[in-house]
Amino acid sequence: MCAVLAAALLGSCTGDSDGKDTDASESPDAAGKSRPNIVFVLTDDLSENLVPYMPHVREMAEKGVSFPNYYVTDSLCCPSRSTIFTGDYPHNTGVFTNNGDDGGYGAFTKNGGEEKCFADSLRKAGYRTGFMGKYMNGYTPDGEQRRPERGGGRGRGGEGARQADPAAAGGEDATDAGTAVPPGWDEWDVAGDGYKQYDYDLNENGKVTHYGSDPEDYLTDVLSDRATSFVDDSVKAEKPFMLEVSTFSPHGPATPAPRDEDTYPTVEAPRTAAYDKAPTPAPEWQKGLKPLSAQEKKEIDRKFAKRVRSVQAVDDLVGRVQKQLAEKGIADETYFVFSSDNGFHMGEHRLRPGKQTAYDTDINVPLMVTGPGVSAGEKVPQIAENTDLSPTFQELAGLEPPSDTDGRSLAPLLHGEQPDDWREAALVEHHRGGSRRGDPDAAPENAGNPPDYAAIRTDKELYVEYADGQREFYRTDSDPDQLRNRADELSADERASLHGTLTALTECEGAKECTEASRRDE
Repeated sequence: MCAVLAAALLGSCTGDSDGKDTDASESPDAAGKSRPNIVFVLTDDLSENLVPYMPHVREMAEKGVSFPNYYVTDSLCCPSRSTIFTGDYPHNTGVFTNNGDDGGYGAFTKNGGEEKCFADSLRKAGYRTGFMGKYMNGYTPDGEQRRPERGGGRGRGGEGARQADPAAAGGEDATDAGTAVPPGWDEWDVAGDGYKQYDYDLNENGKVTHYGSDPEDYLTDVLSDRATSFVDDSVKAEKPFMLEVSTFSPHGPATPAPRDEDTYPTVEAPRTAAYDKAPTPAPEWQKGLKPLSAQEKKEIDRKFAKRVRSVQAVDDLVGRVQKQLAEKGIADETYFVFSSDNGFHMGEHRLRPGKQTAYDTDINVPLMVTGPGVSAGEKVPQIAENTDLSPTFQELAGLEPPSDTDGRSLAPLLHGEQPDDWREAALVEHHRGGSRRGDPDAAPENAGNPPDYAAIRTDKELYVEYADGQREFYRTDSDPDQLRNRADELSADERASLHGTLTALTECEGAKECTEASRRDE
């Protein structure tokens, strides 16, 4: 999962066990100026309505910038994560679902996703890189599911994965699985099925260690320990670092840490204007939905409360790493980024708990950033997408993102600049999963399981085209909850303009072309 910047950067991803790379440059740049560190905390299924329960994350919005118009290219784990790693839309990553030919770890590696990730670029430029937590659906810590032969996609595949140093980590119960460590990462502490937070295997730099059911085995806390150790080791190595911590929380079953099991005893799911109310007219795939029963509402409240409790440990992780950065004296030279791979609806549009729709409940997720030169309390109005994270990390590290990456760096927006050529629409692409087997996100019909669709979200519109010919259109400036479907009210010119923009975006490649494709002819 590595990004290739130029031929001069190509070479072995293999480094010493302390994270040093013989081909890497020294930490300061040519002017002798130290390069910033980057910490990225990515959560799973965390929707905007959980942020009020996370004081350290709220503080990030107060001390840094937030992006209220930040959207994901698909409200599903694997497609979204593939986009985050590579900076490309699903039609260019080839990852649309969580498993099968067009999804999951298999599709990601087959299409060269591992070779296009930001990690390798930063590592070759002298950064110490670390990844811990949840990777991709279908990944197994023991490497039992080996990588398929690379090919297809955009032809960016590489020569294979880095073989991790077997002596780097692991206890007495560890087993060797070096081939399950992707290229580009100096530190790799990744679980497969960690949703329950207990009784999981963790690949620790090529060694697999089993964790049980004791309180100290709680996965989010284990990741917190690993994160602080990584920061400490990086400081000792006197190297800039890029750390991604990817939590399984608050994805179901949303198991809270033992200390949080009794918190928020009376919390209920938000009753927004869209709660238990279908759009009018509803698309065909929603027309059979009945109003929520009293028991279903009670169950939604129970699940929402578990989600609130499960993110307490995530917020603790954020606060703990922030405190460590301050104690090490590097907080002012570290960018700290917080986000989610997708949102989650709980009763909105009469849908039972789930995701995968084009509604804001599912595609509009938190993005907060603090760091050098970042204004306090600023809300950036421009439309941002998860395509933008990879190029942002690269530019913050002093690198030039590849021109064929679909996303654009958010660095100028972080530092108060106002580009006059910014995108005007976010693209969402979704394929209905072909298989439910082994997919933790497989949706029952009443939870939001639409047919294939593509959609665009502008600053005031949501337009959706389904593969079966259905359409949805909402004027979000006057209908923020997306309840009045005005697709039948569109004029021929409006429909043609929306369709043209959507088509251009689903075919674009590269930041320049995709930015131009986002503009509507009105």
